[in-house]
Amino acid sequence: MAVAGSHKIELLFKKAAGLRADKSKIKELISNVIDNKIYDLLLVGEMNAKYNGRDVIWYSDIPLTKAFRESMKKFEELEEELELKPILDHLATLPPLKYGLEIELENKLPQITGTLIYILANIVKEFSPKDRTISSEEFEKAEEILNMMI
Repeated sequence: MAVAGSHKIELLFKKAAGLRADKSKIKELISNVIDNKIYDLLLVGEMNAKYNGRDVIWYSDIPLTKAFRESMKKFEELEEELELKPILDHLATLPPLKYGLEIELENKLPQITGTLIYILANIVKEFSPKDRTISSEEFEKAEEILNMMI
């Protein structure tokens, strides 16, 4: 299960970085990376909530850097929205978090997810010519970079 459909991810890659992504690779490659990064952010948020003596993960607990927040603004400029339900449905398939999510954080999950897709597309763009379908190798390099950052 993915947090966004293949068509939506393909559209975001095109709008964010001028890249085409092979539909057969999108679900397997891109969706899994984005799914895992959202969960990673929530795990760190959970640690921050615990540190602060709370049993609810707040939006402010999620480690979003200045650059991430700037990318979030650029994602918003694309005027594309993701649905919350597929994200929550996906999170329900993962090992459960110890703490619940505050409503503000829950409502920001589509924006965080879209921003991750935006960032991944722009990382790939650094080693993939514009208007070309990205290769698995290019995507794997981008995934390695994203894993070092988040």
